[in-house]
Amino acid sequence: MKVIKEKHPLVMRWTHWINFPILTIMIWSGLLIYWANDVYHVTIFGHKFVQFFPMWIYKLLNIPFRLAEGMAFHFLFMWFFFLNGILYVAYTLISGEWRQLVPNRHSFKEAFLVVLHDLHIRRTAPPQDKYNAAQRIAYTSIIVMGFGSIITGLAIYKPVQFYWLCWICGGYHLARIFHFALTMGYVFFFVIHIVQVILAGWNNFRSVISGFEVLNIEESPALAIATAPVVTAPPPTATSPKPTVAPSQTAVPPPPSRASAADGPAPPPSATDEQAPSSTQNSPE
Repeated sequence: MKVIKEKHPLVMRWTHWINFPILTIMIWSGLLIYWANDVYHVTIFGHKFVQFFPMWIYKLLNIPFRLAEGMAFHFLFMWFFFLNGILYVAYTLISGEWRQLVPNRHSFKEAFLVVLHDLHIRRTAPPQDKYNAAQRIAYTSIIVMGFGSIITGLAIYKPVQFYWLCWICGGYHLARIFHFALTMGYVFFFVIHIVQVILAGWNNFRSVISGFEVLNIEESPALAIATAPVVTAPPPTATSPKPTVAPSQTAVPPPPSRASAADGPAPPPSATDEQAPSSTQNSPE
């Protein structure tokens, strides 16, 4: 038996789908800005292993010499990113959805079991409600990362006006490192999130669009009897034909059998039989 269950409220769905293109534009415009001073790399014992980013990536995405364009897009869409995040957090707090989103004391242990299940190492997945333990940790981390991006972004956007934010982040250069690391975290989350959506299937993806999911529930025999429809005959109406009753037929007694000679003479009639009038004599002709 299929049951339709509400899963995602309208506000959470809208903020989710609005945040996706906004964050994509923020990452793209951030690359246009970072190209002008791409100083980050991974160096071990004086040998550079990874450079963020190779020149072929810049040329592939047509990034070089677009610093002004990147700053214009980045400083515009950061306000949409900020307002959309504030709306999402405010709704989760007011509606009580945070209870199903924030990790509890068992989430980290269960998240490890979820990872083992996704890697096909563990056969059964741990029980979950709306989100499993790994989703609770990931989605809460994204909210914290969003606030971190806003704080570090304002610190490197206006380091003089927001000098106290710059001081909290440990200075301008450290704030820029944190901002870059958070951006790489978004990209990593995007990849994992899209893979998980594909593995979860169409029913899970449809619930983020429509807000409902379809559940297949095994129907027990007792439930099937209780929910079976009762068919009753409709009441007779004025136009319905009345049932016809066949006329009763009067039972005719069989004629008296003639007594045989062996049976002896017939018994004489009683006094009551002589006084009873015959029905054939009294009936009018």
